[in-house]
Amino acid sequence: MVRKRHRPCRQSQSQLLDQQPQQTQDTGGVSGQRLKAYIERIERLEEEKAGLAEDVKDIYAEAKSAGFDVKTMRAVVKIRKMDNEKRREQEELLSLYKSAIGIE
Repeated sequence: MVRKRHRPCRQSQSQLLDQQPQQTQDTGGVSGQRLKAYIERIERLEEEKAGLAEDVKDIYAEAKSAGFDVKTMRAVVKIRKMDNEKRREQEELLSLYKSAIGIE
């Protein structure tokens, strides 16, 4: 399987704003420069997260084209995230509910 590298993100609104000189000021005990630094870090991470989400979407599309059921794959990913006790509890509850309505 060929993994794609992160694509360079299109220029975001924050990057466009960064190109314009902006001054910060301290107001009401709030450091404008420090606040701006936090916000810029969050914006960069949000852009990276969007890029990763696009990569995940591409992988699901690739799996679908190879014949896998994406909905089931998503369910498996969700289950694998659970700890063993939580997963066992979920499976028992699902079995109980299915039995109660006559599916099994």
